[in-house]
Amino acid sequence: MEHYSGSQIVVLEGLEAVRKRPGMYIGSTGPRGLHHLIWEILDNGIDEHLAGYCTKINITLLKDGGIEICDNGRGVPVDIHPTKKIPTVRVVYTILHAGGKFDNTVYKVSGGLHGVGASVVNALSKRMIVEVRSDGKIYRDEYINGGHPVTKLENGLLPVVGKCNKSDTGTKVTFYPDDTIFETVEFKSEMIRKKLKEIAFLNKNLIINFTDEINGITKTYQEEFGIKSFVSYLTREMNTLHEEPIYLEGKSGDIEVEIAFQYTDSFNEQINAYCNRINVVDGGTLVTGFKTGLTRVLNQYARELNILKDKDENFDGKDIRNGIVAIVSIKHPDPQFEGQTKTKLGNTDAKSAVEDVFTSESQRWFDKNVEVLRSILDNSLKSFNARRASDKARVAVMKQLNDVDTRSKLASCTSKKPEECEIYIVEGDSAGGTVKTARNRRTQAVLPLRGKILNVEKASLEKILVNNEIKSMIASFGCGIGDEFDINKLRYNKIIILTDADVDGAHISTLLLTFFYRFMPELILEGKVYRGLPPLYRVEYETSVKGKKTKRSEYLFNDFELEKFRKIEGNKILNLQRYKGLGEMDAHQLWETTLNPETRILAQISISDTVEADEITTLLMSSNVPPRRGFIMEEAKYAKLDI
Repeated sequence: MEHYSGSQIVVLEGLEAVRKRPGMYIGSTGPRGLHHLIWEILDNGIDEHLAGYCTKINITLLKDGGIEICDNGRGVPVDIHPTKKIPTVRVVYTILHAGGKFDNTVYKVSGGLHGVGASVVNALSKRMIVEVRSDGKIYRDEYINGGHPVTKLENGLLPVVGKCNKSDTGTKVTFYPDDTIFETVEFKSEMIRKKLKEIAFLNKNLIINFTDEINGITKTYQEEFGIKSFVSYLTREMNTLHEEPIYLEGKSGDIEVEIAFQYTDSFNEQINAYCNRINVVDGGTLVTGFKTGLTRVLNQYARELNILKDKDENFDGKDIRNGIVAIVSIKHPDPQFEGQTKTKLGNTDAKSAVEDVFTSESQRWFDKNVEVLRSILDNSLKSFNARRASDKARVAVMKQLNDVDTRSKLASCTSKKPEECEIYIVEGDSAGGTVKTARNRRTQAVLPLRGKILNVEKASLEKILVNNEIKSMIASFGCGIGDEFDINKLRYNKIIILTDADVDGAHISTLLLTFFYRFMPELILEGKVYRGLPPLYRVEYETSVKGKKTKRSEYLFNDFELEKFRKIEGNKILNLQRYKGLGEMDAHQLWETTLNPETRILAQISISDTVEADEITTLLMSSNVPPRRGFIMEEAKYAKLDI
């Protein structure tokens, strides 16, 4: 056995850990991770706004590729830190887990609780400049190559580089991402602007000025009505049942609650939850409180207005939420998120706070707006009647699931342990046959689909449940659908969509993801859904090794890899094969490139922004044509056509 000792344990000092494993701190080194740097710095100014000190933030995309973010908050402290014996501002930007958000003495409410944001951005930048305006003076500190200070201290303090009015306070941070860490260091103006609009909705009356020096764009974001305007924005292309969103606000203990919602003629519900401005994708206790209060209050009114008779059963929660678009936003002094990704809130007091505020404030509102109340209850009644019809269909379908003809479609795996099993969903019998031959029969199941499944965005549950391909998937997965869905009964740890690399394949993948997102969202939220990425090319080439010519072959997964391969000196391409479909590969090739867990590439489907996910799904898959046409016209210039 090889000797294993303490000398083999590597200790990364300072910010080196961040540079070594950036994905642990910002998610990825791609465009999403790059732009996350902006949000981390921006969060500091927004926390100042939540504390009542910051009214304006200026963000500038500089011509030289840097980003400048300037707020008019109190300014990061510049005095000497009592334990580190260096300026506090340098502590904040160079030491992990240093900040004013670990107790509620500085910030009663904060989104960034871990104290790593500013220092992580510094660690991943080749240059950062921090300027603090405080007490009529401007202090400056500069760092290079991942957070190494280059500014000389004067008597232990940062040098004063200018003067300002005593009332002019705040912090300005300019940084340049490190191109040796990120796949690209080119910021996208459109991505920044979209995020700033959402931030403005969530931070009522905060002024955000954006300047893009590269493209000559200036834009100011300020939302006087906050999340009420947010709901109007989300429903702008929908048919709404009442003209204005309903807005409620209140406080329960130390928890501030804001709720805005509007009903549409859609079959779906869209509830987006935020705690201290963080989008909690999986919802949690604050969403539970909203649903509970909404169901109880509207059932009470339905009986008072004689819409429900004494003999009638109550409206189900889904009847009442049918077509709703809602934002639930709370400010909590001590939020407890489940998991590092902060996708679900666990505080039990958040449930009671939201429920209490909704119950008291909604009754005041509905008592003054009875016509709107009636339109909502009429919508619930229609949903109630439709549900009873679809319940009959669902019961009939669920009874038939054991008899669904999956035996001629589904090629099961022999293992009965869900944690080691996976199912491939493929298009057509041709590809299905190849995958069945190539797979590991013990752990890999295959379900071929015949044609395209129903677009569930345009259909009722009753129609969805009689679609043969959807019935086959429900039967194969084993975890049910709708109210009967139980992810603990899922027979596979991975559901892998494997379609051809063409327009039809992309469309089938989109239809499947729409179905999962609308009717089995837990599959995506729990990380069970993947997209298989088969190679696009197989290249046979001749290369020279130590003066001897050798023939080899290699798989390339996209056009970028092909262009990169062409530029390699000494390689002579003998044959280039482009795979239009999975059926063009033999079983050995398919196993080697796409099915073998040791060598394959899988893309996990995840949701980082529920608002964006709902908006894009509705835009691309609903019956409303004009917005989709506008999107296609706008995005056509970026499309890659395979003709």
